[in-house]
Amino acid sequence: MMKSLMILAAAALAVAWASPSGAADVKIGYSIAKTGLFAPAAPSQINAYNLWAEQVNARGGLNIGGKEKRKIKLVQYDDQSSPGNAVRIYEKLITQDKVDLLLSPWGTPHHFAIASVVERHKFPMIGSTASSVQLRSMKPGNIWFTTAAIPDKLAAAMVGLLKNAGVKTVAILTNQLPFGQENKKFLMPALKAADIKVVVDSDYPPNIKDMTAILAKVKAARPDAILALAYPGDSILYMNKARELGLKAKFQYVMVGPAIGFWRGMFKNAASGIVTLGHWSPHGENARAQAFYAAYLEKFKEEPDYLDSVEAWVSTEILEQAVAKAGLDKDKLRKVISTSNFDTIIGRVQFDGVQNAVTPTGFLQIQDGNIHIVWPKSRATAKWQAKPGWK
Repeated sequence: MMKSLMILAAAALAVAWASPSGAADVKIGYSIAKTGLFAPAAPSQINAYNLWAEQVNARGGLNIGGKEKRKIKLVQYDDQSSPGNAVRIYEKLITQDKVDLLLSPWGTPHHFAIASVVERHKFPMIGSTASSVQLRSMKPGNIWFTTAAIPDKLAAAMVGLLKNAGVKTVAILTNQLPFGQENKKFLMPALKAADIKVVVDSDYPPNIKDMTAILAKVKAARPDAILALAYPGDSILYMNKARELGLKAKFQYVMVGPAIGFWRGMFKNAASGIVTLGHWSPHGENARAQAFYAAYLEKFKEEPDYLDSVEAWVSTEILEQAVAKAGLDKDKLRKVISTSNFDTIIGRVQFDGVQNAVTPTGFLQIQDGNIHIVWPKSRATAKWQAKPGWK
């Protein structure tokens, strides 16, 4: 009888730990660009957050310092693609909504804008879809960044891939938004040092509606490579006009856009051979990556964005592992995030100051409907291939 009572008591404790009676939800807040200029990028990040919360809740809830599990409640607001709105939203999340944890918005300007909010309130947050060398100048301690795609490192990696592909001449088309311009700033001297000639250099406004004149100039120059430092909206313009004009460059890079599922669905076989930004693929040996890919595909009936969905998911993996160790105490969380190793779908992540210090910068290529890592060679899941015809 005593043994039976002990078993029942242990079972009761296990149930109480898994779902404590009356335990409040863990409120986790963020803003996102559901409307405005950056809205096309939002669904991939929102989907990743929703999938993570759903999976955690299905496991009984978020592990809080090894003491209890509590269900996640996401609190989301539309920042309308405005960094200023994001500042007001994160202030509200912290001071009025009293969220327990934060997730990050979309885009570099928004991350920079809210950095002062999380610093002022000493509220730890894992950044995701942000990239700039200026990240390194930010005060460490309350914000960290998962990406390995920093413009100076991207320039060096791109030159390595171009040399490997036998490229001698390039055309550079650059969106005037900050990320495009910063990439160009580091890419131009890197190309010159590698003796790769720039035969076309054209900047264009974020709201461009027609690329005919720019791409006609590119076609006349006949470069080996075209580097379109584009965002999702203008990347669609590039593809439509490049296909119409029949651009034949063997190397065609479209910076942001091709990693999004709807983008590849839009262009289908015509997208084959396009190189894009990213350092993740489900085709490697990472079991976590394969599980994420399968779960995302099953739930949303489309592939994840190999860039933004991935960075957002990695930020949730790190947050979940940190909370399991530190609980919800902000000081403990800060220490754990700053000093720990985390197992993620892009492999091991550890921070040096604010930056991911482990993951190498890389590039992806669409090959027969799949996306593979083609650079660096140490992480490649396939070799780079010259772009075939537009099909």
